[in-house]
Amino acid sequence: MSNVVIYTSNTCPHCVTAKEYLKEKGVEYTERNVQTDPEARKELIKKGYMGVPVIVVGEEEISGFNKSKLDELLEK
Repeated sequence: MSNVVIYTSNTCPHCVTAKEYLKEKGVEYTERNVQTDPEARKELIKKGYMGVPVIVVGEEEISGFNKSKLDELLEK
């Protein structure tokens, strides 16, 4: 399975939902909180995103919590 990174913030309900979903599926991920980690914030902006969650699966990026797209990428 691909390496999964999720960019989050403390006040993002969709981030919580995405993390819970990944846990339910047994997917290990690395969380990068843009509120508490200035480097994570820079990375996210460099990728062209201003909002969270952004979920990176391997080389693919998903903006927001898109369950069907996430499932599709996790099955690869």
